[in-house]
Amino acid sequence: MSDTVHTVRKTLRLRPEEAKMLEQYAKLAGFSEAEYLRFLLSQKPKDYPEIRTMLKDLINEVNHIGANVNQIVFHHNASLYSQGDKELLLAYMKKMNGVVGEVVIRIGNL
Repeated sequence: MSDTVHTVRKTLRLRPEEAKMLEQYAKLAGFSEAEYLRFLLSQKPKDYPEIRTMLKDLINEVNHIGANVNQIVFHHNASLYSQGDKELLLAYMKKMNGVVGEVVIRIGNL
């Protein structure tokens, strides 16, 4: 079959174990090796549903934490800020850092 879209040919040298990995990954994805390499070049996080779900959950969590932080700041500006509010703020920031760190680790392991 003649390919009129992909007209540039590139030569790629791989070690045998790399060639085997490419073959396996392409097969798992349901692509030919050339299609799989093109996919890897063009991929974005939106190409992976699990990443989209994690990012959506992360955004929701950050928004909830942001609403709580806004309440604490409002109390501070109204001179109602207490030591408990400061502790809550620190707890929310730790939670947000943990959630963001977890998503970064999970996305990095995909």
